[in-house]
Amino acid sequence: MLAFTFPVDLRRCRLLGLTGTACLALGGESAGALPVQDLLEPASAQAAVGLVGVYFGVVLLIAAWALLGRVVRGPEPPTPRALLLVLAVWAAPLLLAPPLFSRDVYSYLAQGAMVDAHMDVYAHGPAMLGGPLADEVAPVWQHTGAPYGPAFLGLASALDALTRGELPAGLLGMRLLALLGVALMAVALPRLARHSGADPAAALWLGALNPLVLLHLVAGAHNDAIMLGLLGLGLVAARGRWPWLGAVLVTLAALVKAPAALGLLAVVALQARAGRPPLRAVLTTALAAAATTVAATAVAGTGYGWIGALDTPVSPHNWALTSLLGRATGALLDHLGSGLAPLAVPAWHLFGLAATAVVVLLIWLRLRLRPVYALGLSLLTVAVFGPAIRPWYVLWGLFLIAAAAPNTSVRHRVAALTGVLALAVLPSGGPADASQLVLAVSGGVLGVVVLWQAHLTAQAPAPGRTA
Repeated sequence: MLAFTFPVDLRRCRLLGLTGTACLALGGESAGALPVQDLLEPASAQAAVGLVGVYFGVVLLIAAWALLGRVVRGPEPPTPRALLLVLAVWAAPLLLAPPLFSRDVYSYLAQGAMVDAHMDVYAHGPAMLGGPLADEVAPVWQHTGAPYGPAFLGLASALDALTRGELPAGLLGMRLLALLGVALMAVALPRLARHSGADPAAALWLGALNPLVLLHLVAGAHNDAIMLGLLGLGLVAARGRWPWLGAVLVTLAALVKAPAALGLLAVVALQARAGRPPLRAVLTTALAAAATTVAATAVAGTGYGWIGALDTPVSPHNWALTSLLGRATGALLDHLGSGLAPLAVPAWHLFGLAATAVVVLLIWLRLRLRPVYALGLSLLTVAVFGPAIRPWYVLWGLFLIAAAAPNTSVRHRVAALTGVLALAVLPSGGPADASQLVLAVSGGVLGVVVLWQAHLTAQAPAPGRTA
């Protein structure tokens, strides 16, 4: 098999991954989530070549990451510092690439401009802003309030003031924020791994060098990067001398995206493991979280509308498990002539919420002595049973599972999931038609063919030698 016979070392992995992300960046110039004025017709030759190039690059990146995992598990694994260098090399071509796999970054910029203009970003969608930034937001979100907390919207507002609403500067600023979040993740992972008795190099490989991190947090510039970076740093601080700082950082993560609030359970558990009285740990965490929430909301100037925005509607065609079941149930009831059909999706979403609560409770009852791992599984549960899911949502839990997985079997399962999800979204961030699927598959197949040819070349006997 290719995975076991392909010649591999750290240098080859670094070069192969760099080639992959370079192809991603180049292909994205014509097939990415481009500004409206630069969008090409999907059927155009340039867009077709770009789509093939992106998926060719994705396959090379996945292969480089899988081979790097073999190096990490080898007799002389690379140091965390060497792996951080690999991460920097792989991410470099994506720094100036157009947004890839999602148009969410345009929503971030429009919402930041709304906050900067003192508009209620929770009551109104980007359509109220108008102008070039609002035009970049996908139509389905034009009239939808922001689902993000005041910590992120404060950063987006500051970025808008700094860039004066200029789109290229804003896109670069959002990507730099995402890179900062990934850097914080990379700083936290080895420390959390050591605390959890896991291998720091393996944690970095699975949690930071993961293709989903590069494709969606770096190339897509998603604010999940800032959320996870603050969450990881908060957990590191919580086990040290300043547990209140851990609560502050985790609360800020939750004020970027709400799921991180589950991290406050881990902050309390980590303090209890360190020998602090449980009641004191709970009170310290609650006071720090409350004070941080009040301060962040006041500084951002958004008010407390973010509490009501937690039930922001999701895309009607998203492929979350509960949404799929809700649509299928609704279609069946409609076929049967039942008036209950419109209630099917809300009912399944409610069931998903209840199932999440039960599963999370069971996880913490069983794994309360392993809070980092329990938190990772809990966040993965939230992503799977939530009303909407995107490939990068899996990183909420994967990041911490990477730091605290009890064995290599868990890592292998999570790595397999990563490989599948890395191929799940088109670089434009839009729905795929048949021709685009053919082009994407063609790019992936081309990547496999090139890798196989390299494998055959490596296995061929040297000149002058017999096989």
